[in-house]
Amino acid sequence: MPPTQPDGYLAVPPSGKGHPVLVLHPWWGLNDTIKAVCTRLSESGFLAFAPDLYHGRVVDTIADATTLSSALFDNLDQPRSDVATATTFLSELAGPNERDLAVLGFSLGAFFALDVSVTAPDLIRSVILFYGTRPGDYSGAQADYLGHFAEMDVEEPEANVVELEEALKSAGRSVTFYRYPGTGHWFFEPDRTAAYNPAAASLAWERTLAFLKRSSP
Repeated sequence: MPPTQPDGYLAVPPSGKGHPVLVLHPWWGLNDTIKAVCTRLSESGFLAFAPDLYHGRVVDTIADATTLSSALFDNLDQPRSDVATATTFLSELAGPNERDLAVLGFSLGAFFALDVSVTAPDLIRSVILFYGTRPGDYSGAQADYLGHFAEMDVEEPEANVVELEEALKSAGRSVTFYRYPGTGHWFFEPDRTAAYNPAAASLAWERTLAFLKRSSP
């Protein structure tokens, strides 16, 4: 009997099975852009699930996104519990032969992708970040890390990226961080029309798929 699906969006590859990828949404919520990421992953043979950390809320303005994301960080136990539940669900759905998960996080979701790589190191083997960081100790992590960062990002300063990169390397993790010239925050998300950079987004996606395929058993 399949496990009960938590709130979120599931995309299954044509074969019905594949290496599991947990997708963590940005502060806008689980919108069509993130669902499309899951679908694209499934079309490339991955089993993708994006939990809904806002439980039905999707917003489009920075003011509303600030309000919702602040509420998450004011009560970190709840989103951490949601991510843990999603991780367990995806691991069980993938089955014992696909136990090791990859996790892909966008902005706010990148924080939680980094977080779960520390809180569930026995499950998370690959982490992909889009313009998001998290300070802290990664000595207990067991994942390899790929990061996509914008050259001109007022939301995620270069100093934060360097701090994270050094923390991961100090923990002995494999780390590959890319900076995309001429881009700003949200450069991967086509619904952010002022920030979207098709060339950078395409290159970041190619690098993401290559990284995931290398990490798959």
